[in-house]
Amino acid sequence: MNYHFLVHKEDDGFWAESVELEGCHTQANTLEELKKACEESLDLFLEEPSESNVAFPLPNESLESNNDLLSVKVDPEIALAVLLRHYRKDNNLTQKQVSEMLGMKNVYSYQRLERKSNPTLKIMSNIHTVFPDMKMDYIFQ
Repeated sequence: MNYHFLVHKEDDGFWAESVELEGCHTQANTLEELKKACEESLDLFLEEPSESNVAFPLPNESLESNNDLLSVKVDPEIALAVLLRHYRKDNNLTQKQVSEMLGMKNVYSYQRLERKSNPTLKIMSNIHTVFPDMKMDYIFQ
């Protein structure tokens, strides 16, 4: 999963802002430092929203071919959390409903999935059953 940043050059360095995520931006002295700062900024921005009702927009895949933008990869564990939250919200489901659909013992186990997590293959398989249209390969792009 890659989000895209518009890079701006200043006299004393660079700054970048996410095209898809309003409020996600960073700065650095060099382009190399800016790339690293974009990765860190993006992961922190997406990692844990203040409430379960926040669902970030998914990246705009059509921007991948835009050479004027910096494409920044999301940590796969965070990408899964973003996708889960997005699909849950799109299907108008609560965390409790999804936890039950996944066969989890309690809602707290599911809530951990909507944060940075490393689920088992069994959980990944259950997620695919509940959300068959979820692009699992999107997590690793």
